[in-house]
Amino acid sequence: MGEREKSDVTQLLIKMKQGSEEAYEEIFPIVYSELKRLAHSKLKKERDNITFTETELVHEVYLKMVDQTLIDANDKDHFMAIAARCMRQILVDHARKKNAEKRGSGQQDVTYIDKLLKAHHEAEELVELDDKIKELAELDQRMADVVTLRFFGQMTVYATANALDVSERTVKRDWAKARGWLYKELNK
Repeated sequence: MGEREKSDVTQLLIKMKQGSEEAYEEIFPIVYSELKRLAHSKLKKERDNITFTETELVHEVYLKMVDQTLIDANDKDHFMAIAARCMRQILVDHARKKNAEKRGSGQQDVTYIDKLLKAHHEAEELVELDDKIKELAELDQRMADVVTLRFFGQMTVYATANALDVSERTVKRDWAKARGWLYKELNK
C-alpha cells in the first residue's frame, strides 16, 4: 500500500471515529486487496484442501469490524492489526465450534467460515495455539500481541512495531522469544 493510500486510510479512520457511515464503505475497497492477501496466507497455512475462500474470510472479518460500535484505529497499520485480531477470533471461534461438533453437539453451520475448519485435527491445533497465546499473554501481553500480528496478521516487523508503538528491535526480540516459547509449549 502506497503512502497516499495509507494517508487515505488514516483520514477515513478519523471520519469513522467522528461517526461517518460513508467512511466504512470507502475504507473497504482501499484495504480489500491487503485483507484478501492476509486471508489467503492464513487459509493456506491452515490446510491444503480448503473449500472456504479468502474472499469469504475477508468479508467475515470486515463484517465483524464494522459490527463493532467503533473501530478505534489510528492509522492503516493499526487497522490491519485489528483485522488480524478479528481473523484470529473468527478462526479460533469456529475451531472451537468444530471441536464441539466432534464431541456430538451437532450444531448447524451458520456462516461461510464454518467450512474453514472441517478437518477436526486442524481445528484442534488452532485451538491449542490460541490457548498457548492466551498463556503467553499472561506472561507477556506484548509478546502475545506480536505473535497475533505477525502470525495471524502476516504483518511486517515495521508494521507490527508501528501498530504496537514500539521499536522494530523490540518486535524482533519479542517475536524470537515468543516463537521459542510457543515451540517449547506446543511440543510438550
